[in-house]
Amino acid sequence: MRSFSETYCDIDNYVVVANVSARLAVSKQVTQNFHMKRFNLRKLNKLKVSKQCQITISNRLETMKNLNYSEDVIRAWKNIKENVKTSAKDSLGLYEFKQHSPWVDAECLRFLDQRKQATMQCLQDPNQNNVGSLNKVRCEASRHFRNEKKGISER
Repeated sequence: MRSFSETYCDIDNYVVVANVSARLAVSKQVTQNFHMKRFNLRKLNKLKVSKQCQITISNRLETMKNLNYSEDVIRAWKNIKENVKTSAKDSLGLYEFKQHSPWVDAECLRFLDQRKQATMQCLQDPNQNNVGSLNKVRCEASRHFRNEKKGISER
């Protein structure tokens, strides 16, 4: 942002000039909507599947060519959209979301309870002994959680 005095502009007010840059951002929650049906587009990388998809779409559109939609364009576009969607669903299939395996087990819950008890004990009586035991329990719990997550990802 920059301002110019009246000597540069022959007026008695200050002129302010600003460069504004805008950026579009997409929320992850919107893009990862699980209620939305998505097609498995990775199958299009295979030549055989992409040709099959092209053929099914063109066949469906060819059958629509004989219908007369000159008076209702909106209905014609809806039909085209539905035909493309159904043919893509037939040839590509729907994208299946990955199910993450749970890594929290009984021992993790035990570490959580220990950490909660040590925190409560430290809050009630904040002496050097309780603070040291809280730090020790925190480190052990973090180490255990990290190892559990690594064990799940390696499996």
